[in-house]
Amino acid sequence: MSQDSTTVPETARKLSGRRRREIVAVLLFSGGPIFESSIPLSVFGIDRQDAGVPRYRLLVCAGEDVPLRTTGGLELTAPYGLEALSRAGTVVVPAWRSITQPPPAAALDALRRAHEEGARIVGLCTGAFVLAAAGLLDGRPATTHWMYAPTLAKRYPSVHVDPRELFVDDGDVLTSAGTAAGIDLCLHIVRTDHGADAAGALARRLVVPPRRSGGQERYLDRSLPEEIGADPLAEVVAWALEHLHEQFDVETLAARAYMSRRTFDRRFRSLTGSAPLQWLITQRVLQAQRLLETSDYSVDEVAGRCGFRSPVALRGHFRRQLGSSPAAYRAAYRARRPQGGAVDRPERGERADRAERGDRFDRPEPVEPRAGEPSLMAMRRTALAASHAMTGAPLGAAPPHSGHIGHMPGHGGGPGANAADPGKPESDLYTPRLPGQRERPVG
Repeated sequence: MSQDSTTVPETARKLSGRRRREIVAVLLFSGGPIFESSIPLSVFGIDRQDAGVPRYRLLVCAGEDVPLRTTGGLELTAPYGLEALSRAGTVVVPAWRSITQPPPAAALDALRRAHEEGARIVGLCTGAFVLAAAGLLDGRPATTHWMYAPTLAKRYPSVHVDPRELFVDDGDVLTSAGTAAGIDLCLHIVRTDHGADAAGALARRLVVPPRRSGGQERYLDRSLPEEIGADPLAEVVAWALEHLHEQFDVETLAARAYMSRRTFDRRFRSLTGSAPLQWLITQRVLQAQRLLETSDYSVDEVAGRCGFRSPVALRGHFRRQLGSSPAAYRAAYRARRPQGGAVDRPERGERADRAERGDRFDRPEPVEPRAGEPSLMAMRRTALAASHAMTGAPLGAAPPHSGHIGHMPGHGGGPGANAADPGKPESDLYTPRLPGQRERPVG
């Protein structure tokens, strides 16, 4: 979860020696992608005091004594070496060239020494593998690009990998997901150091949102982890992906693996970086996305073809993972991709779906409001209020819950529910988090 306060996290330690909090060292390696490498250089290396952004002092350091070749065959020259890390209050590892190669021992020693002396250590995308190799993530929560999260979890079992997060702040060690999530984490660092106004001013200069809600969940792919092929669970995972249209639970998968449920849960998490129940729900939602995009099946039919026991179960998990109902998602998807110059009208099943949810307005929801138009959430609230005025139903009415495998307690109506959107929790399940801290979404 992101942090809004300007206070230093309790886990931060006093810097020792020559280290200064305003000095940021960026550690570059040969073979690192140029986009990820450029993110901390742009955030911390440009003087934007005229825009209200406090200035950092940037030290670009070579992590090894070889030519620093990057994307497109470009060759970089870093003005500093590993010795400059001894002056930095923050050390950023933007990316590592290959998750199958061990980082240089000298760079790992320099990172350990920096951490011992109180420096804040940051890993962007595959930079988390460098931090893990240095032992800095042992026993800590961390994230990386969703595609590499299973490998990180399997190779470093003492690291608590969460592939859903955009970034994780564990005080003096921070990690982010891939590419654009590196910008999110760098903005978070500015926000932590200098407050929300400074982070907002920097975001405006970069023309990016000051804070993105949600996590990597919507980007997860159904592909198997790259190292799963040699694991005994590979056959079980492959079977599950081929039979998502059937109704089965985690006990079924454990039985196919000839394991107890407890052993299966532990082995599955170490292999994929996710609990088997959450993984299965995610795969069913992804399959529902594909059917909503490529077929004319009604929402009820989509639920059945994705293994959900009821359309209500599909709607609940779909909204929690993607922030939208299945019908609204289909309408928005088709509005972005009109065929023959016209936007497809919702199918009969979608209209029935809206009627069941109490929405009397038969229109696709707008993708993005134009200047001067109300936001999507405002239109939803207006429509919902009008519907309740006609039906007399209380605004806080919660939808029924399904008892199927995918139901996760604590995500329905009640004290934590959003009155403007029944059934949607007031806090976002997948927002980047700080340990022991929760916050409500802005607005």
